Parts: sequence; structure tokens; C-alpha cells
Amino acid sequence: MKKRLVFVVTCLVICLVFAPSIWSRSKTIKIGLNAPMTGDIPKVGEGSKFAAQMWLEDINKAGGLKVGKKKYKVELVIEDNESKAESAVKAATKMIVEDEVLAIVGPQSSKQAVPAGSVANVYKTPMISPWSTNPDTTKDRPFVFRGCFLDPFQGPVLANFITQEFHFTKAAVLYDVASDYPKGLAEFFKEAWEKLHGPGSVVAYESFTTKDTDFSSQLTKINRSGAEVLFTPQYYNEVALIVQQAHELGWNKPIVGSDSWGSAETVKLCGKDCYGLFFSTHYAAAGATGATKAFIDRYNKTYGYVPDDVGALTWDSLRLVQRAIENCGKITGKIEKDRQCVRDALAKIKAFDGITGKMSFTEEGDPLKCAVIVQINDKGEFEFFKSVCP
Repeated sequence: MKKRLVFVVTCLVICLVFAPSIWSRSKTIKIGLNAPMTGDIPKVGEGSKFAAQMWLEDINKAGGLKVGKKKYKVELVIEDNESKAESAVKAATKMIVEDEVLAIVGPQSSKQAVPAGSVANVYKTPMISPWSTNPDTTKDRPFVFRGCFLDPFQGPVLANFITQEFHFTKAAVLYDVASDYPKGLAEFFKEAWEKLHGPGSVVAYESFTTKDTDFSSQLTKINRSGAEVLFTPQYYNEVALIVQQAHELGWNKPIVGSDSWGSAETVKLCGKDCYGLFFSTHYAAAGATGATKAFIDRYNKTYGYVPDDVGALTWDSLRLVQRAIENCGKITGKIEKDRQCVRDALAKIKAFDGITGKMSFTEEGDPLKCAVIVQINDKGEFEFFKSVCP
């Protein structure tokens, strides 16, 4: 009986060790999408999902993704990170370990992308965040990339733009101290502004905590500070509250934002209070041409609204992953080897012509690309004002 039990156990172990993985048996390439479908910024998740569905539709129309001489079906594995760091980590782990995705697109915002990137790097799975501008997302993580510029670039871009456009010397900042993205960008902006105008030229540096909705105390201090401009690097759900409350308290000076303003919901929630305001972003929908216009028109026709920068960046990120997979030349069926190939191919991409601009990757996984300054016109459209390149 003992010998028979030992024999059975030995057979099971051999089967488990030498059995082909789900990846090697399958003729389907799985790509993960780690997005906030619920939580504080669901519109970000929606735009990411819609862009991904459009990309998959193109792959299916072509009969699959061609790698070398073979075509593979592609499956999108979409996980809701609920706009929470812990959920983003859980989603990334599930997609890597259980679903055996070849690569992951997302998370989008830095609060989720930074911790999820750690998981992707540990498991040596290529991940590209479309929208996370915080340097820590890719720092010391060879398997993590991004499809957008970084905050150390964006902060000075905004400081220089305000200085050149308005000739102001005193600025105020209002930001969420509990969120990686606004906290980091606020610091980079302050540093850049004070290099231009000297210590103390940021005359009010006010903070709040995620989910706060009353900013009257901070805005009152800003009003009394002598600031000529207010910079607030917040998400669409907070922008409207801040701008409207500022106006109610008598603020009649410029308010400038960052790429987190780029959601289709920003103007919907803010209304005319946001007309005429400027922010930095990744592309301008109004007046777009070529492939960018084709993407916008198709998205608008399918989903009923103009895509925001997250949708456009997700589209570019998926096409970057596609390019990397194609450049591998073959799928070996060994998930670790194939993931390594995709990672290496991503790092070698040069002069990729995306709808959010041309980009080449640094060895750190960050793209070299331009920023766009847009103005919200009196139709509520994001209109190109100027571009700023590295």
C-alpha cells in the first residue's frame, strides 16, 4: 500500500513539474488592463476600457496578432482596481499569477501605478502605465514603462508657461497631500517656480486630504496671500469643486491645472467656471489631424463623447505592447522567456509615432515626448495652445 501511494504521489509530482503551463498550451495572448472602473475616478477606467476595446476590435478584424509567421488570438483581461493602491496590487498579482498575461497596461494614476509596478517588476512581467507621471512608477524597475511624460518635466513646463504667458511672480498651490501624483507634482512645480522667482515666491502652499470637499479654508488663505495665480494638480472630480469654490470666494485670477484635468468629465462638472483656464496635457482633441483625429472621431461615434487623454494614452500603450510583441518574432510558449522578450523589445522602441506624439524610451522605461498646453474654450473644448518639448 505504501509503495503504491509513493508511486501515485511521484507520478503526480512529475505531471505537475513537466505538464505544460496554461500559457504554453494556449494559442491566445493575454493582455491585462488594470483600471479604476469604480472608486473616485471611474471615468478614467471607462476611457481606458473603451480604448482597449477599440484596439482589440482591430486585432480581431486582422484575424489575430501576427508574431513571426503565426497569428494569435488576443484576450483582454480587465481588472477593476477600484482607484485603490491595495486593489491595484491584488489585480496585478492575479493577472500575472493566475491569468498568465503576457503584459499589463495600467494602472493609470500614480497612486495605483507605483505599488502595482513593484509587483510587475518582482514577477518580471512587462507593465506600461499610460498616465502615471510620478517618477517612482518606473524608478529601478526594468520591467515597468509609461506612455506619458514625467512630473519633473511637467512641473517646470507649467512654471515656465505661467511666467512667460502672464509675467506673474507670486503663485499659490492647492493639492491633495495623501495622493502620490498631486503631492509629487506640487513639489516639482514649487521647486521650479522658486528657481524662477526666488524663495518665498510660492506665497501659499495649501493641502487637503483625499475625499475632502470643502476647500474654503485653504482658498481663503490663498485669496489673502497676494498670489497672482493658483496651480492645482487635481483630478476631475475635485477640479470643479476647487474652481467653483474659489470663484464663490471672490478669486478672479487664473487657475492652472495639470494633465489630471484632461478628463471629459472636467468641463461637465465644472461648467463655465472652467472656461478660459489652461492646463498641461498629452494631446489636444480640438483641431486634431491625421491618426489622432481618426481615433477621436471613431471613439466619439462609438461611445458618444470625445476621448480624454487617458483613452488616447491607453490606445498608444496598447499599440506599444503590440509593437513589442511583434518585434519578438515568435512566441516560445515559455511565459518567463516571452515576458522577458516583450520587456526587452519595449526598451528598444525608438521614434514610435503615437496619437499623443512621437516617443522613444529611455533605459529607465520613460518616453521622451512633448507636453501640450491646452485652453478650455467657450464651447468647453480642450483647444491646443502650444507644445513644449524636452
